[in-house]
Amino acid sequence: MIEKKILLIRGEKVMLDADLAELYGVTTKRLNEQVKRNSERFPTDFAFQLTPEEWERLKAFQKESNRSQIATGSQKHRDPRFIPWVFTEHGAIMAATVLNSKQAVEMSVYVVRTFIRLRQMLASNTELARKLNALEKKYDSQFKMVFDAIRQLMMPPEKPKRKIGFQRENN
Repeated sequence: MIEKKILLIRGEKVMLDADLAELYGVTTKRLNEQVKRNSERFPTDFAFQLTPEEWERLKAFQKESNRSQIATGSQKHRDPRFIPWVFTEHGAIMAATVLNSKQAVEMSVYVVRTFIRLRQMLASNTELARKLNALEKKYDSQFKMVFDAIRQLMMPPEKPKRKIGFQRENN
């Protein structure tokens, strides 16, 4: 459930404020109030507010992909006049500490584990891509030799040069 709520925005894996608030058992308004009151705990690599363009693209993307995340979770906790904040893994942990509710602390553990699992999956995909590139390089050189051999076989044999002048046949 949590994995589906993690988005990739500005190259960061983040969660929308409404989704995080829902997990932590508070309203989005309360979550954002606490973030504003404790702004020194939320540098831009922990949390940032979406631009209006990012918010519109996100809503359009989620409608296209039939993800009901905005329609259900986020909309029932969000005042449509306000553009959402998003929280990275560290921001989600920090939000749990400023909310200081039992549910927020318990759920933050699940959120962190989910971010860690996603990071491990990405790392294994990166390793797989690296190995695939190495294999490609290895087999490209082997196939190059095969292709060169095939090209040589495909070339027509050289015709013997015809001598100039009258040639007499020997019987």
